[in-house]
Amino acid sequence: MKRDLTPTGVIIKKRLIETGKTQYQLAAEVGTSSNYLYLIMIGERSGRSYIGKIAEALGIESKNFNESVSA
Repeated sequence: MKRDLTPTGVIIKKRLIETGKTQYQLAAEVGTSSNYLYLIMIGERSGRSYIGKIAEALGIESKNFNESVSA
């Protein structure tokens, strides 16, 4: 069964497309697995320790991104 992305997951997915990066590349950049990144995107994991790194890697303003994560 395919899981729906959280609002945070949607932001990550959109920025991946805009930057031309893959989920695997982003995961490697922030120091986690692509599977764990996926779990963050669908809301199975909070990923709090990675959110800042993900925002930085994708050029997302941390403040806006953190608000969507904690919502």
